[in-house]
Amino acid sequence: MLSRVRVWLNRTYAENVFFMDQLRRNPSDRAVEIHATHGDADSPVLAAADTAELEPEGLSPAAYVEFALDQCQRRGIDVFVPRLQQAAIVAHRADFAAVGTALLAPPPEGVAVFHDKVIAYEAVQAVGVPVPPWWRVRTADELVAAVEELEAGGHRACFKPASGAGGVGFRVITRAPFSLMHLNGFPSPYVSLDMVVEALEQADEQVDWLVMPRLEQPEVSVDTLTGPDNRVRLAIGRTKNGRRRGFTLQDQWLEPARLIAEEFGLHYLSNIQFRMFGDRPVLMDVNTRPAGGLHQLSLCGVNVPWAAVQLALGEDPGVIEPPFLGQDYTVVSGPRQLRPVSIPAQREVPEPLPAAPAPAAAEAVAVEAAGQVLPL
Repeated sequence: MLSRVRVWLNRTYAENVFFMDQLRRNPSDRAVEIHATHGDADSPVLAAADTAELEPEGLSPAAYVEFALDQCQRRGIDVFVPRLQQAAIVAHRADFAAVGTALLAPPPEGVAVFHDKVIAYEAVQAVGVPVPPWWRVRTADELVAAVEELEAGGHRACFKPASGAGGVGFRVITRAPFSLMHLNGFPSPYVSLDMVVEALEQADEQVDWLVMPRLEQPEVSVDTLTGPDNRVRLAIGRTKNGRRRGFTLQDQWLEPARLIAEEFGLHYLSNIQFRMFGDRPVLMDVNTRPAGGLHQLSLCGVNVPWAAVQLALGEDPGVIEPPFLGQDYTVVSGPRQLRPVSIPAQREVPEPLPAAPAPAAAEAVAVEAAGQVLPL
């Protein structure tokens, strides 16, 4: 009889409750126990775990590695899926292996390339993957010059931090002056160039932004599973065009994603995003971690989180082809159970949260605005 597998997810996205659900419902019928840590006592990830702890705040990268090693040793972790402090953790892969823990994350070189979007764009362009035109800006004068050059080419300019995850800090530049129009309805990503310039001129320090043209839909996020031998085991694109979402196996999206995953050693799970620039796909971003929407691939008949854990354990699942592509769908919000009692403010030495069974929840139940999938 196969032994149970103990998996740890550190401070991760709420949507990864579905990642946890899929691990428990794995096709190998293997017993899986999940440990979770987070800085928010009301994270649904903590409620979904078998055991959980609050994470200490304010740790340096080195101190966080020590915290992580202690967790792995005390909790008997077989596979660790790091999000927070990923770069520091993968630099100590041998130390985790020494306590019996496999890291489900790329090697340090792969993480480092894609931490900085400028370095990433230069690197992927060198291996033949198209990227949009971009400018790295730190001052108001550099911003204005980049915006004017884009506008002269007929493009709308946008900017985002040169390092960072998701859409944090993304804004679209407009020439329209600030008015009541900007205060009506919901907050918008559009921001007046004059206001941005004024903010930069008054700031005490420089920014580090990437300015580029606003790319067009569809947006395609290619989820890849790559082995330590740099061979891709799975690549499926998730398409997004307004509310409508779907899946694709078209080469124009998958081939550049495979090239990036293999060329840069993005072992285990990564998410490689593309959008249209004119009539061709270009790289938008690379995430060296499981995507929050990874669970949606279950609509194609595959359990990718479990295949990744198998690969981390040395149990190669081989090349995985989806038996079918799910129909188009949309995403809506819904409730998710929390632990019965909220935990007080973070202590210097966090006390373990009591072990609790994961709530019975169908995979289609959503977390806040991210998870339930409904057919269109």
